Amino acid sequence: MGRGTVTGKVKQAGFTLLELMIVISIIIILAAITLPQYQKTIMHTRETVLKDDLRKMRSLIDQFAADKGRLPQSLEEIASEGYMREVPTDPFTGQKDWAITTGEDPNSLQGEQGMTDVHSSSAEISTEGTPYSEW
Repeated sequence: MGRGTVTGKVKQAGFTLLELMIVISIIIILAAITLPQYQKTIMHTRETVLKDDLRKMRSLIDQFAADKGRLPQSLEEIASEGYMREVPTDPFTGQKDWAITTGEDPNSLQGEQGMTDVHSSSAEISTEGTPYSEW
């Protein structure tokens, strides 16, 4: 008898079709389990970025008003005055299209208007059940 033979047949190295199908099935099952968690993580990250950006921009509106004695007219004005490097991008719209709330400037003697708040312009609903535009 020759080397590698049992009953006169040479054993071939490799995987059977059944073994490959089992491995592929396991990979598909693992992907189906992890994909929803990955999507939740991405959504949570985007919401966290939005909350942080809104908090920072609102703080900068207050700082601008305290320093200049008047409310800013736009986010671009806050950036051009050096309070922030650039207007951030809304993580849900992918644009720098923030919804600005204006109101009467309490420091103005003539009743001028200025930016009092900022919100996302996204129409999507958050995981908390509230629209991002109300944050």
